[in-house]
Amino acid sequence: MQAAFHQQRATPQTPEDVKWMNAASALMAWVVLAMLIGSALLMISRQPYFNLKRVELAGDLERNNVTTVRANVVSRLAGGFFSVDLMKTREVFESVPWVRKAIVRRVWPNELRVTLEEHKPAAYWEHDDRDDQLVNTFGEVFDANLGDVEDEHLPTLQAPVNATASDAKTMLDMLHKLQPVMSPLGAEIETLRLTDRGSWSVVLDDDARIELGRGTPDEVLARTERFVRTLPELKRQYPEPLEYADLRYPEGYAVRLKGLTTWQDGNKPPVVMHKPFKPATTPSH
Repeated sequence: MQAAFHQQRATPQTPEDVKWMNAASALMAWVVLAMLIGSALLMISRQPYFNLKRVELAGDLERNNVTTVRANVVSRLAGGFFSVDLMKTREVFESVPWVRKAIVRRVWPNELRVTLEEHKPAAYWEHDDRDDQLVNTFGEVFDANLGDVEDEHLPTLQAPVNATASDAKTMLDMLHKLQPVMSPLGAEIETLRLTDRGSWSVVLDDDARIELGRGTPDEVLARTERFVRTLPELKRQYPEPLEYADLRYPEGYAVRLKGLTTWQDGNKPPVVMHKPFKPATTPSH
């Protein structure tokens, strides 16, 4: 019996160094091609056709007009359609007075479209650290010409010592909660003050001052609601205008009317007093 043997021809193997050389050559070719394409695109992007020729403004333009914004911004823009830095451009627009936020996008082939959001003033921000500023409807403090809002009769937030950004939001929230509660008094809140110890007080636009005391917002509002609810009963007996009220007592409040000092207890009829807890009918000094 004869056995047949078949030998297979061995496939030649490519040396490893040749493989690496081929890969390196291919990579170099792609790098050169990418550089050529990049150079071509850079040359194209620098053509005058792609220079920024138009900046379109949209959104809020109540405090600023188009002419003013362009005069303050356009000369500070750098680059063309492809090279302009949108982040820096946004910062340039947001540096314009009254601009809170800017959204910037490219519009082919040589235009920028900018949507502006302006600050909506809600109150003055008064503190000892620097000149007065404004608080917007988001509770953010910002700088602006206060003369622009002098006819808007904004309330004032008197900040505590070393006030933080969050204090402005806290005070604006409290103002919004107190305004409807105190509206039955027939006077608007002119000033809301928060001390560094956390004590609240208000001054109304009829010059009456009310000490609200410390506590959580709910506790302060509860004391204020009790005062507003029971004050008409007191005023029926003592119709003089309110000058001062102190709500920091646990079960009542003390008030000073113009010409009288009065203590009001929720469970007892009002008693005219010159000093707390001591009945008298002596005009205040």
